[in-house]
Amino acid sequence: MNAMLETRALCKSFGGLAVTQNLNLSLAAGARHALIGPNGAGKTTLINQLTGVLRPSGGSVWLDGVDITRMTQNERVARGLSRTFQINTLFPQLTPLEAVTNVICERERTHLTLLQRRFFRLSRRRAEIDEAYALLEQLSLARDCLVQTHALAYGKQRLLEIALALAARPRVLLLDEPAAGVPEGESDELFEVLGALSKDISILLIDHDMSLVFRFADRITVLVSGAELMTGTPTEIAADARVREVYLGKRN
Repeated sequence: MNAMLETRALCKSFGGLAVTQNLNLSLAAGARHALIGPNGAGKTTLINQLTGVLRPSGGSVWLDGVDITRMTQNERVARGLSRTFQINTLFPQLTPLEAVTNVICERERTHLTLLQRRFFRLSRRRAEIDEAYALLEQLSLARDCLVQTHALAYGKQRLLEIALALAARPRVLLLDEPAAGVPEGESDELFEVLGALSKDISILLIDHDMSLVFRFADRITVLVSGAELMTGTPTEIAADARVREVYLGKRN
């Protein structure tokens, strides 16, 4: 059976600096897989290669059995690969309903006019608006659907970024530190929402909060200097002396 997402001998170098070293990562269908490692381990560089932001120096990236190494970012999204970012990339003046509806229209290749974007009651895109509202409701954002994004609490902005990624109907979702900068109480809500996502979506998560990682993931890969140190269950990772040494801390 093909993995939903995998890398085969993936390498990335910037001059003489090897940032990804012969990496073989496999994400199963429905997986909740976390990628951890110290600062500078190459986690975000790897995500950028998976999504097409960076071209690998060697090796390949596969999505559901198809080699996507040379595909553009848009082609990968169309095939079912979506991501979020460490720093959110939202449109501050749009409401969540406007933003998510626009992504759905782009997915369906139906484009809203300026009038339709600003005045939804006059829009003929009722199906897209209804789908957007249902997605916002799923992510606990329905009450704030008409609030401009800049006025949302930061935790809700991170949820909105996930909603935008989900609006593309991904089969694989890459989450690059979704809880970064989110207050503790709001991060609990964020991961509660993530935990309720359909198993039809495979998720690769990067985050520095080990309590959240170990609660969320069923498998964890530890990355050190761009190379895989080990992959295993949360119990196996927590018990490994090498992991405690390089990341979790000896006393943990």
